[in-house]
Amino acid sequence: MSGPWCNGNLVHCDLGATCLEHENNLSMHRFVYHELQMAMAAIARRRKLLNDNVIIALAESSWEILDLSGSDVSDFGLSKVAEMCKFIRAVDISRCSKITWLGVSELVQHCRSLEILRCGGCPKSDYTARRCLGILRPKLDDMEGESWEELDAMEITHGAPSLCWLVWPKIDKDSLEILSTECPRIVVNPKPSPLGYRGVEVPREALANVVLDDSIVKEVDPKTWAISGFAARATSSVLSSTELPVAEKFRLAFVERDTRLAPKRAKNARQHQRRAEREWVMTSAIAKANALASQANKSLHNRS
Repeated sequence: MSGPWCNGNLVHCDLGATCLEHENNLSMHRFVYHELQMAMAAIARRRKLLNDNVIIALAESSWEILDLSGSDVSDFGLSKVAEMCKFIRAVDISRCSKITWLGVSELVQHCRSLEILRCGGCPKSDYTARRCLGILRPKLDDMEGESWEELDAMEITHGAPSLCWLVWPKIDKDSLEILSTECPRIVVNPKPSPLGYRGVEVPREALANVVLDDSIVKEVDPKTWAISGFAARATSSVLSSTELPVAEKFRLAFVERDTRLAPKRAKNARQHQRRAEREWVMTSAIAKANALASQANKSLHNRS
């Protein structure tokens, strides 16, 4: 009995080792496949070929970074990718003129691990970023907490609960003030520092001079995405004045001015409301005092 039992053990060991080897190979193939999909998306973006159809076809659920900068991806493509890739932690939508606050809202809703958001770079993207301030700010169930540190994660019902880094090179003063006042944990345009920021190391993906998907194609020959007769523009470049119609430039200028003045109008309205409430209280108190004084005078007069 000892012989066959030993042989059976050997067979089982061989089968187990073979299965383990195949499992490892399959895992490696899946990893390579996912890396290939990301590289194809990065190359398509550099060749100005990245749009909704391409990014939806290439998207994989394991993706953690998504670089759409300067592409033709719209709200539809961004929302579909957000539904598939729920573990995304870094997204670049800078210079994406077809992405609006609606797409960002879908991104924030589906990707609860989003830590880094890169935006701006052109007038339309700057406008989208301003419209997204209300989306990015977390909204709370518990309004009695004294600080963000005391809040439980489940009490942050809306907004971007994990967002810590916002790269917006040309953020306006009012938007920066709103973020710093109402959501100070979101660091805007962090700078590289050996000491980090508030004791936390700044992620490489949160640095403005870093292209988000560069690490994916670092070993790929740049000739792969070279386009004949096309000169690539710098990442931080903005649309030239000749790329937008005059009517569109006037509309964007009006919208930008209206958005810039909106916080001031809201502040003035709050001040007027508080002033009116104080005046009403004072007026009411004076009226009550006069009434009491009149009653006291009548009482004294009747006694005399």
